[in-house]
Amino acid sequence: MKIACILAVMVLGVAIALVADPVHAQPSGKLVLYTSQPDRDAQQTVDGFRKHNPQVEVEIFRSGTTEVMNKLMAEIAAGQARADILLIADALSMERLKAAGQLQRYDPDLRQFPVDAYDKDGTYFGTKLITTGIIVNRSATLKPRAWADLTRPEARGQVVLPSPLYSGAAAIHMGALSAAPSLGPAYYERLAANSASALRGNGAVLNAVAGGQKMYGIIVEFMALNAKSKGSPVDFIFPSDGVSIVTEPTAIMRNSRNPAAARAFVDFVLSSEGQQLAAAQGYFPARKDVPPPPGFPAPATLKILSVDMGELLRQDEINKKRFADLFGG
Repeated sequence: MKIACILAVMVLGVAIALVADPVHAQPSGKLVLYTSQPDRDAQQTVDGFRKHNPQVEVEIFRSGTTEVMNKLMAEIAAGQARADILLIADALSMERLKAAGQLQRYDPDLRQFPVDAYDKDGTYFGTKLITTGIIVNRSATLKPRAWADLTRPEARGQVVLPSPLYSGAAAIHMGALSAAPSLGPAYYERLAANSASALRGNGAVLNAVAGGQKMYGIIVEFMALNAKSKGSPVDFIFPSDGVSIVTEPTAIMRNSRNPAAARAFVDFVLSSEGQQLAAAQGYFPARKDVPPPPGFPAPATLKILSVDMGELLRQDEINKKRFADLFGG
């Protein structure tokens, strides 16, 4: 009888400890994910997470970054934000949420990540390195090697680019090139003077160049390289004067209803397994110890254009107005 009582007390003690220390308990309940990942990638990411967290039910809202942010900001304004965890294309959107006090701090293991892949204040964390460079139709006569080549007479009227009014990657790219001493704000003026035209997003750029309607485009690398690997008549150039990057960051919302599951989600996408999944999906992984997909160069061989996200946030509306004035809304 005494032994049975002792065992009962021990079991009760363990149960109390798990309740008191939820960090070591298995996450459970509902997790609401807002993401701009493509449908397939989002589902694969959730499936990988749930393999280790089977008691968590994940509800996904998926759309483009602009639509995700519009929905989220409307919910915040109404005091009814539903998202627990975010996984969206660019850090600029995260900076807006951080400035508004909407993100929760966390301290995951970041030893294998470059310091410019995550927020130094611990509110968002890059999961990929997505660069922007030049896509070229193989029938083109000019073979560009640097950004300035797109302003040469041979490229007149043959360049398309995504609009920063719709694409987060394009907004960061415009900020990065405008801040680069060798290019500066005048670069986009030279593109416009050379009859470059703006399309809504990167997908439209890919279609225009792959289809031969235009010879050159500014585009995120994974779209071009993945299309090339499937037989599309295009090549992709990492310009010698540098590429911009977006990091597809993840972040926990300040008022998350399930912070334990949200932290577990962050841990998964930053883990070696989560980063190997990103590589298998056709992206540069952010982790330094996970190799890139076949056909991708080593990230260390690329020149990365540095961007101060705080300054870019301050300049964002100015850049977008300048772009609209040059290329239309």
